[in-house]
Amino acid sequence: GAEVVFSVDCTKLKDYFLPGKREFDCIYFNFPHCGRKSGVVKNRELLAHFFHSSVEVLTEEGEVHVALCNGQGGTPADQPRREWHNSWQIVAVAAGAGFILSNVHPFKAETIPGYKCTGYRSQDKSFCVEGALNHIFTRSTPLPCFKPMICEIELEKGKVSFEVPQVLVDKMNRGFLELSSNHPVRTVKDKLTAELSQAFPLQNIDHCLSLFHQGHINGVCHSNIFWIILSPEETPSTEEVSNGLANAVLFSHVDFCRDTDKNRWVNVQEGCHISNQYYLTPSLLPYAQAIIERGAFVPGTLHVLSGPVFRKCLITPYSMPVFHEMVFVCAVSRGTESSCMQMLVNSIKTSIHSLHQTLSSFKLNISLQEATSFEATELNDFAAFESQLGKIQYFIYMEIETSGSCEKGSCVGVIRTARYELVSSELAVVFASLNLDLVAMLICGISDWRMLWTSDARFLRQFPRGELRLFKNFSLYPPSYVHDVSFWVPDGEQFDEVAFHTIARQVSGETVVCIRLIDSFQQSESGRKSLCYRLTFQCCDKALSCREVAEMQLLFRKEITQRLPVTLR
Repeated sequence: GAEVVFSVDCTKLKDYFLPGKREFDCIYFNFPHCGRKSGVVKNRELLAHFFHSSVEVLTEEGEVHVALCNGQGGTPADQPRREWHNSWQIVAVAAGAGFILSNVHPFKAETIPGYKCTGYRSQDKSFCVEGALNHIFTRSTPLPCFKPMICEIELEKGKVSFEVPQVLVDKMNRGFLELSSNHPVRTVKDKLTAELSQAFPLQNIDHCLSLFHQGHINGVCHSNIFWIILSPEETPSTEEVSNGLANAVLFSHVDFCRDTDKNRWVNVQEGCHISNQYYLTPSLLPYAQAIIERGAFVPGTLHVLSGPVFRKCLITPYSMPVFHEMVFVCAVSRGTESSCMQMLVNSIKTSIHSLHQTLSSFKLNISLQEATSFEATELNDFAAFESQLGKIQYFIYMEIETSGSCEKGSCVGVIRTARYELVSSELAVVFASLNLDLVAMLICGISDWRMLWTSDARFLRQFPRGELRLFKNFSLYPPSYVHDVSFWVPDGEQFDEVAFHTIARQVSGETVVCIRLIDSFQQSESGRKSLCYRLTFQCCDKALSCREVAEMQLLFRKEITQRLPVTLR
């Protein structure tokens, strides 16, 4: 019952099929070629037109299969791999039409009944298909186009409204920790809670957590804080904030301020004192400390808090501007802190190992390491920020072993102790903090934090009913694009690199994966300094084209001149 159509132009597929017959589940294009010695550029153009044509006749869940000779595709799957400029750059070409490479496997002509390889140099002659690959493309979810979003919350004394910043819009109200969620972060939290409840009397107190604070945090670099501006006539009282009555606040407006004093305090509004300003919660530790200071605890009971926290940070695969933190606090008799810490760590180890049992392709090691054995430069962003909040006794490290090799460990948690003489002279308090997102990434083999926040349904489908599995990427070998930007910084002006990275996050929709300083020099006459940074754009879950990246780069150049004290070169 199949219909065969001849002389079809692959760049105009919709012209050959009636509207009711344009919904194809699969489109195959085996060994495309412009004919004769056409060169790689013309063949890229052929593929580009073909992919754009396929969009018009493919179902939403459909696949496009393209078979290429060994080396033509230009992906790591080709062995040997051609130089990028000498390949057909198939993944980048497909991205221009909104496709991602979801699978690639050897092309086997013998598995296709009646198939015969012919057409070598436009002759009735077969060509070599040894090492040929079949590339399977699927539709990508579109790049987000963020529109201004206003959030409104209800307080005891009225409503507060604010604008959601672009860098956080797609992370708003995602509900990863809700009871109905099957997100890996939720699964990790549930397992930790269940295991710890076997070792301690346990009390969850997530319900009363506000997502913003007032004033400042001692010792924290203020360029790492997301400052917010609430409507002046509706600003909540200090009492409402401290009592957690504003718990409905999710996000607020980020002010990219240019004015900082020598202590890196940010002047959010002219004429306002920092103590009157608000910021998104960078840590749940203040809530844990408040439990102790109010005396709202039972000695020996483990109080558990969890929720999202917000920190401006540099761009790296494991540095997250938003993540889910889990904090444990337990008051114990003085002299028993060490045993309490050991019980905590043992329970954490047990729960993580039980989650990892089904993932046999690699081994996880969890260790407790003294904080004094690390230099500040050795810490990841999570550990470095935690160090600003107060003295740490131990870091909780996780490392991965694969095929006999061991990757460098990542700090996923910290443990600290404190004494509150005004509360009790006989008690000491143990605090532990875990980055749930990092733990979930390491357990499931997720190499990029952005994947945790993807809107593509193919991510959560891999974790049915909250079951943790080894993550399989559905976007293989995503293309990367490099752009440079050079500018002058005035003499005596301190360049805020965190703000620079935050602007890159915003204008690119988190598609900048690396920012690297490649050149700098100072002009002797004026004293001004020249900096040149290299930005690498790459998307882990969506199609990203060179045209889209070029537009992002132009916008980035414009934004840094408006928000930072720099002059483009």
